[in-house]
Amino acid sequence: MARKIYSDAASALDGLLYDGMTIAAGGFGLCGIPERLIDAIVASGVKDLTVASNNAGIDNEGLGKLLRTRQIRKMISSYVGENKEFERQYLAGELEVEFCPQGTLAERLRAGGAGIPGFYTKTGVGTKVAEGKEVKNFDGEDYILERGIRADLAIIKGWKADESGNLLFRKTARNFNAPAATSGKICVAEVEEIVPVGSLDPDTIHLPGIYVKRLILGAPYDKKIEFRTVRQREAA
Repeated sequence: MARKIYSDAASALDGLLYDGMTIAAGGFGLCGIPERLIDAIVASGVKDLTVASNNAGIDNEGLGKLLRTRQIRKMISSYVGENKEFERQYLAGELEVEFCPQGTLAERLRAGGAGIPGFYTKTGVGTKVAEGKEVKNFDGEDYILERGIRADLAIIKGWKADESGNLLFRKTARNFNAPAATSGKICVAEVEEIVPVGSLDPDTIHLPGIYVKRLILGAPYDKKIEFRTVRQREAA
């Protein structure tokens, strides 16, 4: 069991990174993102990456760091609005983007992990999302074929794990982490706390340890706020 636990992100990713690979990354904005693993990928210098993730963080945070260093060639994502560098690279033709509706992206990741090569959905029918995709009629309704995503590597962030890799996510950090984890041929996780085997109630496990091949303790984390909204102080 101890062989699953690595001392840091760089050692956990050792031997797994190569140019042109596909990475599935958990998280949403700045919530539940694998910060330590992203930093190690930046430091590795690996390039021409295809990254499947709901979005690319924000400028200079999360996957935004990999955009700044031009290590990402293609993003498969559903949202780009909070990352100006993402927007700039896309509009300038420097970054290939495969837009994917959010629910469809989650299902593509889940399907890849479940060994399902493709599925039909109504989402996107009659829009640019459907261009170039097979359309099939079921019961008088058109559906488009979407392919499951099978990534070379999954990087995820969890809240708590035991030494065998059984893992819990905290609240909204559960988002894309679980489907991203199962879609990867290899999954590397960082967590805020590692506890002994037997400490976690089996009924509460969100991701079984069989999916987690390597694990690091990433704490302590600096909790970042994507948008800080405050109201004006009322006059006395």
